[in-house]
Amino acid sequence: MGMFSTINIAASGMTAERLRQDVIADNIANQSTTRTPEGGPFQRSRVILKPIVETPYFRLPFMPDKWDNGAGDGVRVSEIQKDTSPSRMVYDPTHPDAIKTGPNAGMVEYPNVNIVTEMVDMIAASRAYEANATMANGAKAMFMKALEIGR
Repeated sequence: MGMFSTINIAASGMTAERLRQDVIADNIANQSTTRTPEGGPFQRSRVILKPIVETPYFRLPFMPDKWDNGAGDGVRVSEIQKDTSPSRMVYDPTHPDAIKTGPNAGMVEYPNVNIVTEMVDMIAASRAYEANATMANGAKAMFMKALEIGR
């Protein structure tokens, strides 16, 4: 494993978790949005992560092949999906977006965002970001100690 592959892995994880936090924050901010430009209530979004495979990387020319395990893979965001679970129906006939006729008359269709789920996801994303930052700082400290030994 090359010297910078550890930091590359941590950096890819930090980037992915930061985007995940942004998407969760967007979900929380729109938890009561009943009308969107696309029509209907806001739909919860979620981030789908996939491992990075076969990325080009910097390889030192004097490192023997048997010691080079390749670059650290890390993760990347493959897509941001809309959650298709059913929306929440609340009876409120005075709401401007209430259904006027039919069997659901007086019902308002609210987003499928559950604040408890979003907060749990936010805590998990925050902890994953912290773990990646700790890994990058640990690798940096090891590199610095190795340089000190070489003096």
